[in-house]
Amino acid sequence: MMAQAKRRCRAVPVMRKMITCAICAFAMVAVLSVHVHVQVFPSRVPVLPDPYKLPTTTTQKGMTEQQQSWSREVVPPHSKAPIAPHQLESVNAVPALKLWKPPSNPPGESSGYLLVHTNGGLNQMRAGICDMVAVARIIHATLVVPELDKNSFWQDTSIFSDVFDEDYFISSLASDVKIVRKLPKDMSGVTKAVKHFRSWSGMDYYKEEISSLWEDYKVIRAAKSDSRLANNNLPPDIQKLRCRACYEALRFSPQIEAMGKLLVDRMRAYGPYIALHLRYEKDMLAFSGCTHGLSVAEADELKKIRDDTSYWKIKDIDSEEQRSKGYCPLTPTEVAMLLTALGYPSNTPIYIAAGEIYGGDAHMGELLTRYPLLMSKEKLASVEELERFLKHASQMAALDYIVSVASAVFIPTYSGNMARAVEGHRRYLGHQKTVTPDRKLLVRLFDKVERGKLREGRPLATRVIELHKKRQGSPRKRKGPISGTKGMDRFRSEESFYVNPLPDCLCQRQSSLSTGTSSAIR
Repeated sequence: MMAQAKRRCRAVPVMRKMITCAICAFAMVAVLSVHVHVQVFPSRVPVLPDPYKLPTTTTQKGMTEQQQSWSREVVPPHSKAPIAPHQLESVNAVPALKLWKPPSNPPGESSGYLLVHTNGGLNQMRAGICDMVAVARIIHATLVVPELDKNSFWQDTSIFSDVFDEDYFISSLASDVKIVRKLPKDMSGVTKAVKHFRSWSGMDYYKEEISSLWEDYKVIRAAKSDSRLANNNLPPDIQKLRCRACYEALRFSPQIEAMGKLLVDRMRAYGPYIALHLRYEKDMLAFSGCTHGLSVAEADELKKIRDDTSYWKIKDIDSEEQRSKGYCPLTPTEVAMLLTALGYPSNTPIYIAAGEIYGGDAHMGELLTRYPLLMSKEKLASVEELERFLKHASQMAALDYIVSVASAVFIPTYSGNMARAVEGHRRYLGHQKTVTPDRKLLVRLFDKVERGKLREGRPLATRVIELHKKRQGSPRKRKGPISGTKGMDRFRSEESFYVNPLPDCLCQRQSSLSTGTSSAIR
């Protein structure tokens, strides 16, 4: 018994030694395992092509920053090497691009059909169409391709597809609003709710009052389209839809786009050009009652046109009072003085974006003398090239629109629908330079020059340049209503959404609106 006890005592230290050795062996294996993973990891990182390599600055210890970052990252024993982006598609059933695509926001079930009769000239109709796209979305309607106004001053017989790319309009807005070319035959005989939508209305009006019409009707007809939707206080998705409709979906028909591009190319051959929206046409002067610089016979002719146009409500207008308030378009002579004062040299190419100038060369003399490179679509293109557009005012206006948007500088002489539409489009494209003349103060300066109380040259130029420092299309928020105005006048005094779509449809790259640049939301 004593011998067995002694043998057990001798066996215990031996077993302890064996256990200690085993623990040490396992520890050594673990250390070696971690060491191997740390050393192997860099070779398993995908090698980036040269243009995309990370910077590799050398540190004091002789290792690059890239290597140091790798050495700090220990791959877990059972992890796999990261999958390169180009390998994702072969691993997953879903294509890689689809993973990054924004979630779709399809239109809800249609409650009925929305018919739209647009009114006014080209740019008034454009804004109205875009508003009706948004309205169709709000009231869950299927929009029927809008009818263009054929009863306006211009008596244009163009249909939608003559002016706009109808197929693209329908397809590009398919994820937002369902649009059809015509009212289905089974709907043609049903009773329609003909409605004059209230001007500058918001979401509540359309969701409650207009949407309630679906209870009794399957077709709603909007008798007018202009200014039917509020400029402000609408949901972001509705505001962005208006921008997508106006600046993306509502592009011109292929034949107009092709001719417009040709005119732009021919203007650019002369160098950077000014697009001058010279609103000195017969209809504009007759409507506004502005006769400064015209003969008595010309003034009488314009008054007769105004009296004979039934839907122009104001008949008796004091021309000089209109001009003193800045309500008149600048005359060609005043434009010549403005451009000279702003510093544009006499060899500046100028595109006249307008219809026929009232009085022709009799009123264009001073402008032509100072700026002989005056061009127009009629001068840039042959009669044969323009033949298909000549009898359609809206199509001719579309050509001017394209050339104006593409210009280096845009200068409107009156704040009408064309001027506002082009200014807004140029803002959307990145706040391209648009000089908006301060007509009210300019005419005072020009009258001083005429009376000999102010000289052209440096004295006039200094005043004009200072006056327009902040009127060149720089980024700013849309102006709200004029303080103190109420009711409809309050809405009427707001800056139009289509004049300045900031901030609803533009991404700010810098925090300051006064100095930052912006890009359009697509």
